[in-house]
Amino acid sequence: MKFAFAGIDFLGGVFEALVGAGWTPIKLFSRPCDGIYDHNEVVLARAREARVPIQLSRLRVQDLEALRAAHGRDWALVVAGYPWLITGWRPFAAYGLNLHPSPLPTGRGPYPLFRAVEQGYETWGVTAHVLAEEGFDTGDILAQELFGLGPQESHESLLAKCQMAARRLAAGPLARELPQRWRRPEPQGDGSYWPRASDADRTLDFRAGVDAVLRRVRAFGAIETIARVEDARIFVSEAGGWHAAHDYAPGTVVHRYRRHLVIAARDGFVQLTRWSPVGLAEAARIGR
Repeated sequence: MKFAFAGIDFLGGVFEALVGAGWTPIKLFSRPCDGIYDHNEVVLARAREARVPIQLSRLRVQDLEALRAAHGRDWALVVAGYPWLITGWRPFAAYGLNLHPSPLPTGRGPYPLFRAVEQGYETWGVTAHVLAEEGFDTGDILAQELFGLGPQESHESLLAKCQMAARRLAAGPLARELPQRWRRPEPQGDGSYWPRASDADRTLDFRAGVDAVLRRVRAFGAIETIARVEDARIFVSEAGGWHAAHDYAPGTVVHRYRRHLVIAARDGFVQLTRWSPVGLAEAARIGR
């Protein structure tokens, strides 16, 4: 089957999996990326290897019209990690579907992985669903893969699990059974929408217990959490800790060794082992 892909490297393995299953790419819709949190170098390279057109501006109806003029209507629009809502596609493509990194209908929204780790979900998943005309991630379910999360799950491990599951969905149920599944999708019903994480969501609160602080650090991982330390704001990507009784006020720096800082929490201590006074985004701007 022919397909156009809209996405970035986040779930770019879907593009590779469909090509590996014998599908033929006809166009890549991506977007500008900052090279820090978002990347599209790999998917751009794959598109160039396949000699298909690349568009970094927002997908519009006229782009779909052009694809129908060139390829007819027998092709699929496959979306994975694309930030803009796509509507009005039905007159131009036989199929329109999105792969979302959550077990829908739970966790609709731009990037649910942070909250999944912080809230301690024991099961997570990836869902392929019909592109709905209204609202993000609300279309009928075509295929879904669920998997377990561990007590020490991190953003990076969950991201890898989602990427691997998305590839399996693309190479298996979607590549081999899309027409059959399209005829019998499963409505989602009521669900939950999780908005984009804010700086407040990323900020560590040492008045909380050690476990809660470390879950937040793991939830954001290399994306970094924010901590207030002695009236300074620092960016934390790695930490450990232990429970212990003490008389320190939460947030107090109780020990330093080289770049490691030990901070008092409500029921113990948190050791910041990898941090910077400058966040990744600012560091990138300074380095330009």
